[in-house]
Amino acid sequence: MTNTVGDSTLFTSESVCAGHPDKMADAVSDALVDAILRQDPHARTGIETVVGANQISLFGEVKTTAKIDFEKIVRDKIEQLGYTNPGWKFSAKESNFTSFVHQQSPEIAMGVDADGAGDQGMMFGFACNETPELMPLPIALSHALTRRIDECRENRVLAWLRPDGKAQVTVRYDDDSKPVAAEKLVAAVAHDEETSAEQVRADIVEHVFKPVLRHYKLALPAEHNIVVNGTGLWHIPGPESDAGLTGRKIVVDTYGGYARVGGGAFSGKDPSKVDRSGAYAARYIAKNIVAAGLATKCEVGLAYVIGQPKPLMQTIDTFGTATVSEAELYAFKDKLIDTSVKGIIDTLDLCRPIYSATSAYGHFGKPELPWEQARGIF
Repeated sequence: MTNTVGDSTLFTSESVCAGHPDKMADAVSDALVDAILRQDPHARTGIETVVGANQISLFGEVKTTAKIDFEKIVRDKIEQLGYTNPGWKFSAKESNFTSFVHQQSPEIAMGVDADGAGDQGMMFGFACNETPELMPLPIALSHALTRRIDECRENRVLAWLRPDGKAQVTVRYDDDSKPVAAEKLVAAVAHDEETSAEQVRADIVEHVFKPVLRHYKLALPAEHNIVVNGTGLWHIPGPESDAGLTGRKIVVDTYGGYARVGGGAFSGKDPSKVDRSGAYAARYIAKNIVAAGLATKCEVGLAYVIGQPKPLMQTIDTFGTATVSEAELYAFKDKLIDTSVKGIIDTLDLCRPIYSATSAYGHFGKPELPWEQARGIF
């Protein structure tokens, strides 16, 4: 979200913790994708997870030779995320489990098996030089805050934390569109009944906000621009308070609203689904363009049709920041990656169990992921 104040511009992005119900659903879906790909690299998956009060349900389709225990993988992942207390009306061991996953439609399989796209749609990738990760600063900060909240819970730095939470950051940009300050910070965290609102606020400022801002060489905002638990308290985490669904956080998963996103979510899908692989390829191109110094800001667009191998649209927008011609940018793209579905999967080696790493704190900006590699080929 953007607004203008004098000669400055404010932009806000948010992130959510790994134990947020929507992210839990993403984590379950991607844990299943990884388990299937570990046995069958050519599997097809489209797995949706729903979590609600004392209920976990799977929907979708698969085409695979893999033999896996869906329920065990689901319950193990939920336990790993910290939902072990039945008193929260959602827990790994006590909540009901149902699965309605079925075989992939042969009409879809026919096109995909011929190296065509698993669906139609448009995908966008983005990069800019605001952070070392070449991500927009507001979403980078938001992810860093939610990751730190989870670290404080898992490592018992803040033993009162429970496994759910959110963070939101407003960044001030100067009139040259350069980020200059963290203007406002917001966090919402679930906590035990014994910890006061005042202690929650003080601990989050000291152990979450301060170290993250130091890492990015930013100052803490004024006291009145810091909000922790705006309702005053939050005791019951997870699906009892708010149901979760795979793919509902696509803005959190991508660029925090700073750049365009396509209509499709990522989690639960194998790489034949261009909602996922096409978005990764677009980010790969955009990041490499910025990393190579060919622009300071870049958005790449791709569009596909189901059953067809090559994109119908390929666009590069550098917002007037390019240091080379448009023809050179497209030549760079073509040298970097073949944007057919098979070309993307082969170049980025996507038929591997790597997707659990994407299910929290965004799909971009993590250096270990293949679409984040800068090749320096220009």
